Amino acid sequence: MDLRYPIGRAELAKSLGGSRRQNAIDSIATVPRLLRAAVRGMTDTQLDTPYRPEGWTVRQVVHHIPDSHMNAYIRFKLALTEEASPIKPYDEAAWARLEDSRTTPIETSLVLLESLHDRWVRVLRAMSPADFGRTLTHPERGEMTLDEMLCLYEWHGKHHLAHIVSLAERSGW
Repeated sequence: MDLRYPIGRAELAKSLGGSRRQNAIDSIATVPRLLRAAVRGMTDTQLDTPYRPEGWTVRQVVHHIPDSHMNAYIRFKLALTEEASPIKPYDEAAWARLEDSRTTPIETSLVLLESLHDRWVRVLRAMSPADFGRTLTHPERGEMTLDEMLCLYEWHGKHHLAHIVSLAERSGW
């Protein structure tokens, strides 16, 4: 198994059908519950263990997910309210090195993720099929539809959950 990409790389579709789109939204909706279950009972030592050599710790991954998903939520709202909205990337590795990502209790980010996903999933479920065809401009990926963004963030949640779950399994936790 590739420890960096335990579920493989993201596969994006410019346009999704109704049931595929609904499944992606449902998957995003489950991330807070699955993340909470994945880290339940972990000690500080376990939380401060990297999921792979030279990788982030479990704690940093837990804090990264809402950081990333806050950006996604804002990107969706910008694309829904502006034409071909340009988005600003951020240095996620630098964010993970900040003090809050290294030392904050994970409960802070678990609660944040639950609240964030409540709002984000409400937006996603209210969108029309045409809304998912709206675009934003990513400086590294170019023009992307919101269906592509939906695929990316469905993958993103599963990707980081797999980091934590596979580490726990490999470590016998």
